This record gives sequence, C-alpha cells and structure tokens, in this order.
Amino acid sequence: MKIPKIVNIKKVPVELYKILKFENIASSGGEAKFMINDGRVEVNGCIETRKRKKIYPGDIIRTNGLVLEIQLPEDLSPAK
Repeated sequence: MKIPKIVNIKKVPVELYKILKFENIASSGGEAKFMINDGRVEVNGCIETRKRKKIYPGDIIRTNGLVLEIQLPEDLSPAK
C-alpha cells in the first residue's frame, strides 16, 4: 500500500475537485472535474463521480496511483 500524502485543509468542508486542483494532480478545475466524471477518483475506497463532493478531515482520496489523506491542522480545529 502506498504511503499517503498528508493534505492539510484550512476550512471544512472542501469540494473534491478543488483538492485535486490545489494539489496539482489536475492542472485546472476543469481537468479535475473531468477526472472525477471519468471515474478515475476514489474517496474512502469508492469511485466518486460527484465533482462537488464534500471532503472532510480523515477522508482518503486515491487517483493516478496517489493516495491523499485529508487533515485539519490542530490550530484550525473547531473549538469544543
């Protein structure tokens, strides 16, 4: 199994296509949406075809042989 790359997000939730774009997996939002629509992206082990799927800390994204683990840094966690 590949070691996941940790992706820290600044707000919750984040749309799936934006993560692909900001992590340079796709060169644009349009390309990211095409990849998702084409069934080339998995979220938590299931193929995801919703471009605006809400992504939360703890989610695992797989695409193009890459594994991304989504995290929210401690200093940005919601107050309890």
